[in-house]
Amino acid sequence: MKTGYDVVVIGGTGVDTTAYVPELPLPYADTYPVPPMVDRIGNTGSGVALGCHTLGLKVKLVDLIGDDPQGRFIRTHLETRGVEFAWGLAPQGTRRSVLLVGPDGRRLSLFDPRAVPGERLPRELYLAAVREARHVHVSITDFSRHVYPDLEGRSVSTDLHDWDGENDHHRDFAYSSDLVFLSDTALGSRRDAVMRDILDRGRATTVICTAGAEGCHVLDADGLRHIPAAPLPGPVIDSNGAGDAFVSGVLYGLLGGRSLEEAVRLGAVAGAHACTAPGTHENPIDEATLLGRAEQPTHHPEPLPPVTLLEQ
Repeated sequence: MKTGYDVVVIGGTGVDTTAYVPELPLPYADTYPVPPMVDRIGNTGSGVALGCHTLGLKVKLVDLIGDDPQGRFIRTHLETRGVEFAWGLAPQGTRRSVLLVGPDGRRLSLFDPRAVPGERLPRELYLAAVREARHVHVSITDFSRHVYPDLEGRSVSTDLHDWDGENDHHRDFAYSSDLVFLSDTALGSRRDAVMRDILDRGRATTVICTAGAEGCHVLDADGLRHIPAAPLPGPVIDSNGAGDAFVSGVLYGLLGGRSLEEAVRLGAVAGAHACTAPGTHENPIDEATLLGRAEQPTHHPEPLPPVTLLEQ
């Protein structure tokens, strides 16, 4: 029996209300009739925790949520799925998002962070867990940055999402984590420079920049290279949660002792799966499906040497 945690996830729960719209961007109109809107568990920390848990890793999620219907929804969902959840009270209420999803699966997120200046995550909620964790994933909720001093000696990752390389909110996370994920959405031609800046100025040994259907770009001491996306196992329904699924697959691979290249390919398979399922984190890929799809033949670049990024 495992005595410690494989992954502790700090912050990043919430509730998504999804509306499926006829197109994006949505032209102005007074009213659009849409299919029934659905409330689902959402936000990045929930996705990484549920994804890692479904892949067989021992996970603990720690966050601040409201004593409100959305907070109770999150607690019930995680309990039903068997994910351990430690929470403190956020008097201002639980984070929420409204997601507009187009017919091609692309989304527009309207995010209500419910951030309060000076908010802190009580140490008693996470300190014992992170001390016995193999890995800690830190969501970019504002209070999560204050957890980093307690993570010395731990293997740490974060996801900067659509960081533009300039927003100060993300810098503590970018420069304080060993493994940094981000999207190329807001980077344009500066992608490589921002990735190198993260590697040069901070603690990171690996930076992974996702590019949707084009795959991802990986930068570490061996240089920068591109890894293609995995084939979609079905039609795209909803791209929400694909990035968090990708992170979960990568962490699963690295914690299982696989090379960085192998782990990234597992992440790509997990992300592709998420695009074919409705909702944000409703149907994370399981271990057998992940490994089975990863074994299907596809194009591979030159293999990379194994890494020990997550070894403790």
